[in-house]
Amino acid sequence: MSRQQAEHSNAQAIYTPEQRARRDATIWTLVQGVLAPLQFVAFLISLLLVVRYLWTGDGYVIATWSIFIKTSFLYLIMITGAIWEKTVFGQYLFASAFFWEDIFSFLVIGLHTAYIWAVWTGILSPVEQMWLALAAYAAYAINAGQFLHKLRSARLQSKPSGLVI
Repeated sequence: MSRQQAEHSNAQAIYTPEQRARRDATIWTLVQGVLAPLQFVAFLISLLLVVRYLWTGDGYVIATWSIFIKTSFLYLIMITGAIWEKTVFGQYLFASAFFWEDIFSFLVIGLHTAYIWAVWTGILSPVEQMWLALAAYAAYAINAGQFLHKLRSARLQSKPSGLVI
């Protein structure tokens, strides 16, 4: 048995059979599956616009709007994700299977919300706002990686024994 197969067989299952059935039956799984890549596309576009602004000094307004759009996706995916978690695990957030991902999600939301607050109040300069957005985006990238790792783990656990991709 390979090391990866041993890790796979020793890993705690993310879903019970009942939770897996609820996950597969709920519309909220599809909603998350659609929103996550849309948010990622918004992130990539916005990241380019923010970096462009920091590099050239041009495009503050469009960069700001792109961050608002990305943040709107984040709020929407967090709300629908909490509903998904309630449907699958019986609680809105912090189910044991996604506890650390949810914890880190609050850091991501906090940084995005701090950006909106900074724009609203003008407490930070435009350049400082963009650096705050980049910090929020770095946290988002880490959080997205957490969820992708969890999805891969769930997929591996659903494969028949001995098949590890």
